[in-house]
Amino acid sequence: MIEFGSTSAVPVTILTGFLGAGKTTLLNRILTGNHGLRVAVLVNDFGSINVDADLVVGVEDDVMSLANGCVCCSIRDDLIETVEAVLARPERPEYILLEASGVSDPSSIAMTFTDQRFRDMIRLDSIMCLVDAEQVFAAPEQMELKLRQIAFSDMVVLNKVDLVNRETVQKVHEWLGSRFRRYRLVEAVDADVPLDILLSVGRFSAEQLDADVPDHVHDSGCGCPEHSHHHDHAAQFSTTMFRSDLPVTLSGLREAIKELPGEVYRIKGFVFSEEAPEHRIVVQVVGKRIDIARDKKWGSRKPETRLVAIGAPGAVSEDTLRRVFLEVA
Repeated sequence: MIEFGSTSAVPVTILTGFLGAGKTTLLNRILTGNHGLRVAVLVNDFGSINVDADLVVGVEDDVMSLANGCVCCSIRDDLIETVEAVLARPERPEYILLEASGVSDPSSIAMTFTDQRFRDMIRLDSIMCLVDAEQVFAAPEQMELKLRQIAFSDMVVLNKVDLVNRETVQKVHEWLGSRFRRYRLVEAVDADVPLDILLSVGRFSAEQLDADVPDHVHDSGCGCPEHSHHHDHAAQFSTTMFRSDLPVTLSGLREAIKELPGEVYRIKGFVFSEEAPEHRIVVQVVGKRIDIARDKKWGSRKPETRLVAIGAPGAVSEDTLRRVFLEVA
């Protein structure tokens, strides 16, 4: 039996990763990005003074500080109370971002966001783990924590790759591959990753899928310093669309998504399903996380499946998507 999520639930992204990996930099990139979302930010610092919260830019009134402990354990109740307060605001946020402490265990935080009391109010969208390419093998006594942060994430952002050579990057890939059967990894400089990969929402509608899908081009109006834009996203990421008017089984769809290459980072779109043929099904995939929610009825629109896949250049072709997804039709 397929359990559908709620399309009205506020999505939550958790930013995790060991100390100094670049979580606050990534958070600021999201906040200054051109997504048009009303974002609430929760920042957790292990110390009694939340330094990270002071480094968050642009949304001072919407930053909630969680200091003097970890939200994964000692101040978990504070996290619950804060989430409830955020959701009770007159202007409800459209997205919640939590920057976890660098020493926190994301599995415990995830349990909080999947608490029964929040059902249909929020949904855990993704857990992003930042890894410092230069320091990944430093502090070996903390390696177990680093591995747990990676293991419970949906996507790994290997940050600061400009500070190491390709041999070191390859060593990290081999190290991860020896410990995790399947993982999604994006390389980055200064935590510069396209918003379409980081967020599975935004101003996303069926109408957006009517247009041709271009390769990603860097948006110079994101508010980040110009000097940080020294590489082109179009050279690192590509988009591919799949369309079909044949109904698919949602269980088969899940399996098909799991079989796609690890270089496919995001999938989003609408599905014409056998289980609920009168309703369009919203599919959001971030890394390993697959979210399926029943949306409104098709109405006058023709039922069809429209999915956009975002990944590394050449990671997946339109023919490959068609072959994989038509197998479950």
